[in-house]
Amino acid sequence: MHKLKTLLAAASLALLAACTGIPDGVKAVDDFELEQYLGTWYEVARLDHRFERGLSNVTANYSLRDDGGVAVVNRGYRGDTGEWDEANGKAYFVDAPNVGRLKVSFFGPFYGGYNVVAVDPARYSLVVGPDRSYLWILSRTPSLEDAVLTELVARAERLGFATDELIYVEHDRPE
Repeated sequence: MHKLKTLLAAASLALLAACTGIPDGVKAVDDFELEQYLGTWYEVARLDHRFERGLSNVTANYSLRDDGGVAVVNRGYRGDTGEWDEANGKAYFVDAPNVGRLKVSFFGPFYGGYNVVAVDPARYSLVVGPDRSYLWILSRTPSLEDAVLTELVARAERLGFATDELIYVEHDRPE
């Protein structure tokens, strides 16, 4: 019985670590500067997930927490109900604070990977989750220049993401 408990505990830890991981062959930026990353980002494109399904006008706002972490406020408009959805979370660095690898939680002790793989803090960010089913292209403005967006999509495709399944987010409502 003790061996089974130990095995289950080890499997649970491995599963939790996988949730905050980074896909094989993908590297987070190693010149990350949190202070420059804080503020509001507009979601330009994403891979589909149930927690964002049907949302438009999606933004993410990052600010410092008193405990040294990052407060996360994700917001999006649900057209079918005419209401805004908001999710509040927290994030902490997985590695050194200059490496763009964070773990983010919106549900108690459960964390997911938030890996910044390309960033120009004044313009764009390419973010991936713990596996290749999570991908976000973010911008400081509701849209990106075509050339920048094309390059970010191409980069994500080279990293093995299903860019043909990207959802391009509309930003047609004032907050």
